[in-house]
Amino acid sequence: MPPDPATLTESFRRGVNREKGGPAIEQLGFTFWFGNEGARGEDVDLRITCGDHGGATPNSCVMTLPSRGANAERLSTAPVLSGVVRSMAQAWDPDWALATSWDHRAAMDDTPRAGGFVGWVTYLPRRRGTVPPLPAPVHIEPVENRGALIVLAPERLTARNPEHVERGKRVRELLARAGLMQPVTP
Repeated sequence: MPPDPATLTESFRRGVNREKGGPAIEQLGFTFWFGNEGARGEDVDLRITCGDHGGATPNSCVMTLPSRGANAERLSTAPVLSGVVRSMAQAWDPDWALATSWDHRAAMDDTPRAGGFVGWVTYLPRRRGTVPPLPAPVHIEPVENRGALIVLAPERLTARNPEHVERGKRVRELLARAGLMQPVTP
């Protein structure tokens, strides 16, 4: 994240949706992406889209995790990611939020649209519906009166583990049956 309010404010100003060279389209809100410097696979990205009142872009927060290196070791735990996604949900009130790796997203993802897949830790707001019971070891945590975090695995989730990928697909199927996995944009 930017180190001070002035830098964050400038990021918002630059992130406003607009026609190239034209004025801001206020009903589309803002999109901005933060990333740290690092070698490929060691970087962390956070993409936030908010303030969309026109329905063209999802109000979402997506954190893409590093696959190796010191950042991966430090961040890639269920408690850390639950805290990060919980904070995103509380701060931004997104229609969908998650933290997962690019590899896991690719292994899970036959519907790449925001809100249509689950990550290692996924947030779904209550306005999308009620999260049904899910099979162990999947863990559901309430986020105040806003919604729920869904944690697919207590251990480090990897796309190389077929059980993790199948569990993610099974959870997505159960959530879809409950009407919760509709993409946040049509």
